[in-house]
Amino acid sequence: MSLELIDYLVFFGYCFLIVGMGLFVSREKKGHIKNSSDYFLASKALPWWAVGASLIASNISAEQFIGMSGSGYAMGLAIATYEWMAAATLLVVAIFFLPVYLKKGIYTMPGFLFDRYDNRVRTTMAIFWLLLYVFVNLTSVLYLGALTLNTILDIPLIYGIVGLAIFSLLYSIYGGLKAVAWTDVIQVVFLIAGGLAATYIALGMVGDGDAWQGLSTLRQKVPNHFSMIFSKDDPFYQQLPGLSVLIGGMWITNLSYWGFNQYITQRALAAINIDQAQKGMIFAGFLKLLMPLIVVIPGIAALVIVNNGTDLSFIESMKDPVTGLIKSDRAYPSLLQILPVGLKGLAFAALTAAIVSSLASMANSTSTIFTMDLYTKYFDKSASEAKQVNVGRITAIVAFVIASFVAPALGQLDQAFQFIQEYTGFISPGVFAIFFFGVFWKKTTSNAALVGASLSIPLSVLLKIVFPSTIHLFDNLIIVFPEMPFIDRMGWVFLVLSALMILISLVEGKGKDHPKSIEINQELFQTSTGFKIGAILIIGIIAALYTIFW
Repeated sequence: MSLELIDYLVFFGYCFLIVGMGLFVSREKKGHIKNSSDYFLASKALPWWAVGASLIASNISAEQFIGMSGSGYAMGLAIATYEWMAAATLLVVAIFFLPVYLKKGIYTMPGFLFDRYDNRVRTTMAIFWLLLYVFVNLTSVLYLGALTLNTILDIPLIYGIVGLAIFSLLYSIYGGLKAVAWTDVIQVVFLIAGGLAATYIALGMVGDGDAWQGLSTLRQKVPNHFSMIFSKDDPFYQQLPGLSVLIGGMWITNLSYWGFNQYITQRALAAINIDQAQKGMIFAGFLKLLMPLIVVIPGIAALVIVNNGTDLSFIESMKDPVTGLIKSDRAYPSLLQILPVGLKGLAFAALTAAIVSSLASMANSTSTIFTMDLYTKYFDKSASEAKQVNVGRITAIVAFVIASFVAPALGQLDQAFQFIQEYTGFISPGVFAIFFFGVFWKKTTSNAALVGASLSIPLSVLLKIVFPSTIHLFDNLIIVFPEMPFIDRMGWVFLVLSALMILISLVEGKGKDHPKSIEINQELFQTSTGFKIGAILIIGIIAALYTIFW
């Protein structure tokens, strides 16, 4: 994709705006020394709109723009279930988990596990999350982001990795979460504006210049791509197994991500108060409802353009340069190439915003966990506030350096993003179990939590090996285990872990409540009228969407 002068001006204008904004909000009043609350929780001063914007900016990255557009090309609107179900999940987290977190006054998710269980559970999960954020999350976003830049602008992979890392550090290293969260407000504006511009142009191509007509044309040309619930005979059933996306394992992966993930929940923990945090969740929920229009519909439009066969240059850009075959993941980069001057720079800025906001969020959360859950507990228990902030900054730099060295190795994996998603999904059932029972069942013991956390991966791997397989017991007795969808596998692992945790807790605790159990009451889950109205609207919109596109 070639950029004109105005495109470069738009893009570099965005870069200077983000760095300038980050440095501006990071400045301190004369005589004030930045403390751990300032750096890791943005002084607990984020209003609802900053919380919501930062949640979405942290969540959306290159894999959504590229991967979900590719999935839209291949399987259609059904992939939007990840976005729409996330909106419902945000409501659950806002009502049932956020009040508990804020009441505890925690900085990190491992910190909550210490308050509820013991130091073993906190340290175990802190180490795990650090490894996950550095070697999986940061590494994968750096790699996929650099791969996107390579695909669109032919920038060498290593230059893209280093450039994205440095850009993310420029505005986030000094100010911490305050810089990340406030710049995310601008990032979301670019992300949505640039994304909608690409969608508008794509629909206009399909609808002969009329975007609204283009949307209607999509449903006429590829009606099968507007079905949300797949039947068992659908080729994509293994990825989105029918009703399981509504009442099954999809809840586990969503709640694990939105409810117990440090770089997501940290934004809500930094809110002014519980009401602002919950309203921020509502705002993020409405933005999630909008996201399929930005990241899924363009992929479906690309399919119709290819099927029409009239735009030969577009079809050529969809082909893999090595195999010569059309590749679904090239849908979004191909659409960017046909944008008019100016909008092309805006869309490129939106894509970059999605990448660097996620990188900055992950690095900040990595530094928060290391500093608050490991450094101040094991290395320097009397560390001053200023020292904690400096340790956090050094940790973020080290995390980026490690991830930058590891990222190129992902190029050796086939479909690296799918591999990373599945690996993370091996952990989700265990994480969900220890938080869910920790909050809502007073009898859950620390040993039960350790078992739940430690068996999540082995059980997931076991089910992956067994399903599919064929076992010959005798000459005439054969047991066939069909392939199990990944989402269903998470559900079964959660049920097994839940049974084990309940059994261990009852035997060990002899029916008594755990000494560190959480006292919950109806008043804890009270919400404002504004939140209730927003929640009803979100539930109503989701119900309408699934009714229309069932």
